[in-house]
Order: sequence, then structure tokens, then C-alpha cells
Amino acid sequence: MRSARTRLILVRHGQTDYNREGRLQGQVDIPLNATGVRQAESLAVSVAKSPPDVIIASPLERALETARIISRGTGLDVVTDDAFLERSFGRWEGLRGEDIKRRWPEEHADWRAHRPVLGLEVEDRPVVGERVASACRDLVARHAGGTVMVVAHGAAITLGITALLGLDTNGFRGLSGLENCHRSVLEPLLGDPANGLMRLASHNLPPDFT
Repeated sequence: MRSARTRLILVRHGQTDYNREGRLQGQVDIPLNATGVRQAESLAVSVAKSPPDVIIASPLERALETARIISRGTGLDVVTDDAFLERSFGRWEGLRGEDIKRRWPEEHADWRAHRPVLGLEVEDRPVVGERVASACRDLVARHAGGTVMVVAHGAAITLGITALLGLDTNGFRGLSGLENCHRSVLEPLLGDPANGLMRLASHNLPPDFT
């Protein structure tokens, strides 16, 4: 008999006012706006049709609120894990891209080129990728044959996926970011279980996708 397929679903939180205004959020803790709540409610309808076995969320309010809305039709409690916090952007948090470029042109160029940003307390890409990927590997191992749903943040998810695919989190640029309340699905790479690698089955699925 064929064993059940293990799946990891990574969900970005719904929209916030910072998203709408084009501000860099990082670990600033702000809530969903009305649009974000509606996005989460739309996703909740899709999730209820095929609920996961567990829902884990970043403790930041925008992710936790999204996860709690999603969980309403599943009967599941939401558990938080600091491993899924957004990438810290240090002194840049709350600023728009044009402000960052004007005040720190060299560092902004490094950031856009996926190079390390020094001296501004910006968390390194490989550090973020590995903390997210490591937590995902642990969850997948503990729920083999089941579906794990993680509600987190755009940069954290993109870097986590990159690490889970075994790619260079500094050099690889081929993965688009997730839109608000969109999700990606990964599955363990059965041919190489020792390294905890995964394959990307679907990416950036909209809230109403079933």
C-alpha cells in the first residue's frame, strides 16, 4: 500500500497598512487591515475544504491573526513558533524603498543584489533561510504522512523555500515572492531524505484556489 503524501504548505499573512503603503515591515508588529482580514477569510473557505493536520504561525500579529481566521473551519488550535518570524530589517523597518535608497544607497544596492547588508542590523539571508528551513524539516518529520501549514511572512518564506530546495539563499533569485494570503506547497524529496531537501509542488497560489 502506498504511504500517504507528506505536504508542507507555507502561507503569507494577509495585507497590512504597511503592505499597502510599500513600507518594509520586518519584525514590526502590526495587525491586518480590512483587506487582509477579507483575504484571510477567503483563504479560510479554501482551507476548510481540505484542512491540514496542524497550523503553526509566526507570533507576529499579522501572521497569528491570519492563522486564527484560517483555523476557524478546521477545529485546530494555532501554535506559534519564533522560528517563523519575519526577517529582521533593523534600522530599515517601517521605511519605504525610496527612503532606504536615498539614505543608504550602497547598502540598498547590496540588499537588492542579495548581498549581505552590514552595519544596519539587517538579518543575513542565509540565517533566515536556515532557521525557517530547519523548523519546517522538524515539523515535516513529526507529521510524516500529514499536512503541515505554516503562516508566516514574505521574506522568511521565500528564503525558507530556497534553503529547503538546497539552493544558495544569497545567490539564487529565481523564486518570486508570495503575495498576501497566497501559499506554496512543498513535498519531501524522497530520493534524498538524509539532507531534508524538498521539492516545490506549487507556488503563490491565491486565497480562493482549491
